Amino acid sequence: MNVMTLEMKSSTEPTQPDTDATMDVDSSVSDKQVEHKPTPVVDDVLASAETTITVRDFCSWYGSFQALHDLDIDIPGRRVTAFIGPSGCGKSTFLRWINRMNDLIPGARASGTLRLHDDDLLSRAIDVVDLRQRVGMVFQKPNPFPKSIYDNVAFGPKLHFRMKRQDLDELVEQSLRRAALWDEVKDRLKDSALGLSGGQQQRLCIARAISVGPEILLMDEPCSALDPKSTARIEELIADLRDQYTIIIVTHNMQQAARVSDLTAYFFEGKLIESGATDMIFTQPTNSHTEDYISGRFG
Repeated sequence: MNVMTLEMKSSTEPTQPDTDATMDVDSSVSDKQVEHKPTPVVDDVLASAETTITVRDFCSWYGSFQALHDLDIDIPGRRVTAFIGPSGCGKSTFLRWINRMNDLIPGARASGTLRLHDDDLLSRAIDVVDLRQRVGMVFQKPNPFPKSIYDNVAFGPKLHFRMKRQDLDELVEQSLRRAALWDEVKDRLKDSALGLSGGQQQRLCIARAISVGPEILLMDEPCSALDPKSTARIEELIADLRDQYTIIIVTHNMQQAARVSDLTAYFFEGKLIESGATDMIFTQPTNSHTEDYISGRFG
């Protein structure tokens, strides 16, 4: 079965939610919903990776609406995982539970297992400020602060660390280099970040995220507002960063998921339908529902 020809990959403390709340879950499955059947991991890149995030029986709600149903997945460390699926299927909702951004939404709650190594991410005792240092996030639309380019990158380190000015200067430069932006902005670090192009702003947001030394980078459709050239730069950057960070990207672009990710997880109506090595998901999915989506029959 040849579903898709793959392109080769390049080298304000929030109020704590009531995560102990429980709710009866409707176990019935609609005609379009199917049971999650993980694809066997046959890719050596995945087989050699240690699990960074463990998810078991994970459910979440917004008030009485259940957004996610019984998710089970292991996210490999220092690899790129792509979440795909139609709009409203729960990809971004799940992404935002990993660094507890959903705490900011009234009525949001979750149950089940969501662990970063040995840390229970749903625990009321967890320090969410510390968590968001460990788990950085890049949003769909670039959101630089109305500050200078330098101050955007230095903001996090100033908040979390005590650093001499020389050390801070070196960290800002290092972060901008890792984000492939240094050569374009090194002579105008004091200029407003709002004067950068959209693609540059998004790379600046990536530099800002990695400046505090995270282990994980969450990317919620980071290229959806960018032109093709800027998108290519972000994809090249993801390839460069994958050996240093665990990256999870939400995308509606099937070709992008195929290009940049090692593992792909397909979501539909709040359920995780299938997950596995990206080349297997896109060429030999085990679930016909997955095949229908990635081949463009719906979604």
